[in-house]
Amino acid sequence: MRAVIVAVGVAFLVSLFCTPIAIRVFTRLKAGQPIRAEGPAMHQGKKGTPTMGGVVFILATVIAYVAGHLALTTLPDAQIAQVEPTITALVLLGLMVFSGAVGFIDDFLKVRKRHSGGLNKRGKLLGQILVGALFGVIALYFPSSMTDAEGQATNTETVGSTTLSFIRDIPALDLTKVGAVIVFIFVVMAATNGVNLTDGLDGLATGASVMVLAAYALIAFWQYRHWCADPNYTQDYCYTVRDPLEIALIAGAAAGACVGFLWWNTSPARIFMGDTGALGLGGLIAGMAMSTRTILLLPIIGGLFVIITMSVVIQIISFRTTGKRVFRMSPLQHHFELAGWSEVNIVVRFWIIAGIGVAIALGLFYSDFLAHVG
Repeated sequence: MRAVIVAVGVAFLVSLFCTPIAIRVFTRLKAGQPIRAEGPAMHQGKKGTPTMGGVVFILATVIAYVAGHLALTTLPDAQIAQVEPTITALVLLGLMVFSGAVGFIDDFLKVRKRHSGGLNKRGKLLGQILVGALFGVIALYFPSSMTDAEGQATNTETVGSTTLSFIRDIPALDLTKVGAVIVFIFVVMAATNGVNLTDGLDGLATGASVMVLAAYALIAFWQYRHWCADPNYTQDYCYTVRDPLEIALIAGAAAGACVGFLWWNTSPARIFMGDTGALGLGGLIAGMAMSTRTILLLPIIGGLFVIITMSVVIQIISFRTTGKRVFRMSPLQHHFELAGWSEVNIVVRFWIIAGIGVAIALGLFYSDFLAHVG
């Protein structure tokens, strides 16, 4: 727990104090956010606000991960197995950094062209597929080599699983390794686009991501405390995952970094996360679902992202088939803007929706545990 707290604190402080520096740097570089002409008229006042702020909290998460590992060296010998960096950390941080890199290219092109159209849809889609495939393969093909004091293997799990999962793996739904990688690519695409579509109002995606990442930190730490690979754990019911403490540490660090960023990103935002941050967070959240074996629970944990994404899908299908729009504008948050809701009201109410989804997901997770130990 000490390592997770250290990581959260370091990430928060790095993000809180480095974001103003990023604001000054991006302002000097004239890296301002272009605003779509067809978007809500009230957004035109945000034109020129520095973007690409996701660079800050991605960097803060990586720094906090290192700090958390330094704290791990003070743990008792029985828990020292995860002191060294793991494949789990490579996958999770790699998803965040490389997904963020795809978003950075998009942001850079927008700033350079002074236009809201950056990387084309095909290019962005290809980048998401490549990132998902790369880290999906690493997650499925590199098992743990954790051993006990006698040299016996205690954990040979991979980061991801070949079966679909809800609260845990569902053995009857075996996908094979190739199928599991394909499913994971889809999860990466869904999560990155979901966060990206949500990032339309000041602080909306940042605050929602804090809740989702905090939920995964709790889930992963609970799995660590009831871990099948822990030689000191004696109860029958345990979680078959790989490196749960690593997952909790990274999820906590990312949540802390987002809170620090939210200080500057809340309305009126002095900086936007841009596609750099939105895609980086989406990639990390997808990795969290895979590594905690809760892929089918993700749509509940990230319920707000699902709702906003579906509003876009419904709008497109309706317009193309009937020529009529269901919403005044999509994504959904812009519909309520045009309906007269203030930006702050929309953000707070959508945060409440995000919190409800997180609460339901955590309730399902814990009730599953109680059902097996009761």
